[in-house]
Amino acid sequence: MNRHVDNDLSDLKDLLLSMGGCVERAIDEVHEGMINKSEKHFDRVREQEKAINKLHSKVDKKCLRILARQAPVATDLRLVLSVVKINTDLERMGDQCMNILHNARDYMAAGGSEVPKEFHEMKRQVRVMVKTALDAFVRQDLALCRDVLDNDDVVDDFRNQIVDSLKLKMKSNPDEMDIYLHLIMIAKNMERMADHATNIAEGVIFVITGDDIRHGRSMTEPS
Repeated sequence: MNRHVDNDLSDLKDLLLSMGGCVERAIDEVHEGMINKSEKHFDRVREQEKAINKLHSKVDKKCLRILARQAPVATDLRLVLSVVKINTDLERMGDQCMNILHNARDYMAAGGSEVPKEFHEMKRQVRVMVKTALDAFVRQDLALCRDVLDNDDVVDDFRNQIVDSLKLKMKSNPDEMDIYLHLIMIAKNMERMADHATNIAEGVIFVITGDDIRHGRSMTEPS
C-alpha cells in the first residue's frame, strides 16, 4: 500500500538537500571572494543566501503540513522533527557565510592583503563536514555521522591555532589590530559552521536510532 506520507517525506528531503546545495555553494563562493578579493563571488554568496532563506520557509511549511495532515509516528516523526532542526542549522550556515563576507570586505578595506594559509585548510575541513553531514542524511549512515563528529575537533584545533597566532601578531603590530580582528571573526564563523554540521549529524543519529546525543550520550546507549 502506498502511503501518502512517503511522498511528502520524499519531497521534504529533496527541499532540504536543495537547501544544503545552496549552503555548499555559498561556502565555496565566500572563500573564493575572500581569497581573490572578488565582488563577483560575494554577489554569488548573496544570491545563495536569498535562496537559502526561501527554502528555509518552504521546509518549515512542509514540515507543519506533514505534522498536521499525516500525523507521522515512530521513525517518520523523528525524521520530520530532525528536519525542522536541520533546516535551522542550514539557514544559520547561510548567515555565517554572510558574516564571513562582511568581515572579509572589512578586512580588505582595513588594508589586509593575503589571507593566512591556515584558512584554506580550515575551509576545506568545514566543507567536508557539511557535505558528509548531508550525505549521512541521504544515506541514513551512522558511520558518516561519526566522521562528522570526529572532524569537529579538527576544525576547533584550526580555529584555536589561527586565533592564537593572530593574537600574537596583535601584540607585535597593535596598529593593525582591526585587520587581525576581522580574520579572527572569520575563523569563528567558520568554526560555527562546523558546529552546525555536527548538529545535522546528531539529528541523523536521532532519526536512525532514536538516541539524543546532543549532551554527550553514546550512540550505542539505549534510548
